[in-house]
Amino acid sequence: MSALAKKFEAAVANSKNLSERPDNATLLKLYALYKQGSVGDNAEKKPGFGDMVGRAKWDAWNGVKGTSQDDAMQQYVDLIESLS
Repeated sequence: MSALAKKFEAAVANSKNLSERPDNATLLKLYALYKQGSVGDNAEKKPGFGDMVGRAKWDAWNGVKGTSQDDAMQQYVDLIESLS
C-alpha cells in the first residue's frame, strides 16, 4: 500500500472524529473526493428527482470526474486536515 493510500485511510478514520460537523457543502465535497479516491470516475446511473440526497451526492461525485484517484485522495487528506 502506498504512503498516500495510508494517509487517505487515516484521514477517513479521522473524519469520524472531527470536533464539529462540517456544513453540507463540505460534506458533499468530502463524499465526492472519497468516492473519486476509492472508486474512480462516477459510472452510476443518476438517481431520480425523488431521491434528493442521492442526487446531490451523485452530482458532487460527478463534479470531480476526471480527477485522478491519487489527486482525489490527496485533496481529501488536505480537506480533513484543514477541518481538524
